[in-house]
Amino acid sequence: MVLKPAVITALGAIIVASFGSPALAAHEPSTKLVRCGAQSCLVVTGHRDDPAATVSINGRAVEVEGKRGWRASLPVETVRRWSAPFARTLDVSLQSPGAEQETTTSVDLPIGLLGQVTDLASLEIRVR
Repeated sequence: MVLKPAVITALGAIIVASFGSPALAAHEPSTKLVRCGAQSCLVVTGHRDDPAATVSINGRAVEVEGKRGWRASLPVETVRRWSAPFARTLDVSLQSPGAEQETTTSVDLPIGLLGQVTDLASLEIRVR
């Protein structure tokens, strides 16, 4: 079987991209909406080089699980109180003991999480 140069180039690009992406994404915090009992919670996960570093979300220190790989779970109502209306991101900060500056990263929220809920009296759908 002989591969054409275009196919070889495409395969090479895919292989190179697969090596670079996970390493970069591993250190960026991420968010995920989950069910926690009768309510919904936002789980924020991330990585910190110093396990003693304090994690803050939107300027408020939060309790996290884990050492270097950490996880914080917040009820959606708490996230609403801590965020601006219709916010699309959270500010996640890490502050190591003895460090002068904290590191802050803006993290995307799940789409529509803090949007306004509109109750519809009726919805009309037409098929053409």
